[in-house]
Amino acid sequence: MAIPIPTDSFKVGFIGAGKMAESIARGVVNSCVLPASRISTAHSELHRREAFSSFGVQIYDRNEQVVENSDVVIFSVKPQVVQKVVSQLKPLLTEKKLLVSVAAGIKLSDLQEWAGHGRFIRVMPNTPAAVGEAASVMSLGDTATKEDGDLIAELFGAVGRIWRADEKHFDAVTGLSGSGPAYIFLAIEAMADGGVAAGLPRDLALGLASQTVLGAASMVIKSGKHPGQLKDDVASPGGTTIAGIHELERGGFRGILMNTVVAAANRSREFSKR
Repeated sequence: MAIPIPTDSFKVGFIGAGKMAESIARGVVNSCVLPASRISTAHSELHRREAFSSFGVQIYDRNEQVVENSDVVIFSVKPQVVQKVVSQLKPLLTEKKLLVSVAAGIKLSDLQEWAGHGRFIRVMPNTPAAVGEAASVMSLGDTATKEDGDLIAELFGAVGRIWRADEKHFDAVTGLSGSGPAYIFLAIEAMADGGVAAGLPRDLALGLASQTVLGAASMVIKSGKHPGQLKDDVASPGGTTIAGIHELERGGFRGILMNTVVAAANRSREFSKR
């Protein structure tokens, strides 16, 4: 029987102290959902320890210490080593602990088998958690309760938006939102380079490209309009925008983006088959 977690004093531990764990932890602290004193992790490398300690997170020497001092344990390690790490910690992973995995491509059924119980929640976040703009999706394991789900929704909701979905969609989620920030970073860089090629100073070009992407995304979310309609609204007959769109279409822009998401989703499926 799962023991309810005290929502006013629970502690979160990260197994794995990489960039994703840092993004989530930093975002949670910045949003004031949890003080840094109630978050912990462990790592052997000095630069990763310093990254977390710089905003007050407790640093341990061993993963076992993290688990022992946490109510919620978030596995944020590479997919290739999840089984090894969970299996090593299994004696400490009682059903008193709510377990969470953010590892791409690793199924709940496998996670539950390795841990020895089903109080597991799978979450696919992305790195904009560090600035409070994550896009996350969650799916509950066999014995995770509604209250468990609400707690994780609050935790990850504090660093962006979170959706609940059937686990069968997670490979596609990984390909779209999990890997998606990298696609947008590349687009911003390319747009800025285009501005420089057209004669703009580098700083101005990068600022304009970044703010344009942010503004366009905000319009889609806040207006409720389909992006195709918003595109049509700005593309005047014979104007500059339609000339640029024509070039994108000639280069297969939409097809390339679609193929990019599918390629990343297929890679996630490869992880789940191992």
